[in-house]
Amino acid sequence: MIIVGPLNKVQPLIDEHGVKHVVTLLAPDTPHDAPVGITPGRHLKLYFHDIVQPMDGHVPPGAGDAEKLISFFQSWDRQDPMLVHCWAGISRSTAAAYTALCMFRPDASEEELAQELRKASPSATPNRLIVSLADEVLGRNGRMVKAIEKIGRGADAFEGTPFVLRP
Repeated sequence: MIIVGPLNKVQPLIDEHGVKHVVTLLAPDTPHDAPVGITPGRHLKLYFHDIVQPMDGHVPPGAGDAEKLISFFQSWDRQDPMLVHCWAGISRSTAAAYTALCMFRPDASEEELAQELRKASPSATPNRLIVSLADEVLGRNGRMVKAIEKIGRGADAFEGTPFVLRP
């Protein structure tokens, strides 16, 4: 299973679910502690800002980030839970979790998977740039982006409520 949540819930979610793999998606200057109980090879750390177009003084997600994310998901044996988190658990982490759903269920429609994401998290607002980059790497020909556009912006929230997806 994939658990998605905000930074301030990382350790409680690891402890509660027996998480053995973690994806951290934070801005380059965000202070954070290393999660306890996660070996370095099972912790992917990607640092970029939650933006969808270039902005002065900000680092956007890039194609290399999408490739690393997908490679990390591919190396996961799915025996133990994985936690995907960002600052709020709303945008970067939900884009990554949606990417995992599309990877692990290649025969499912992107729209069906986007609806599953929306049902699991009313506040999910996947970062469109991350989704676009993953769509390209996975060869989904823009279908992931269209599906995320179709579910639209999630409910307003300061922080997302942790949720679980079954890849």
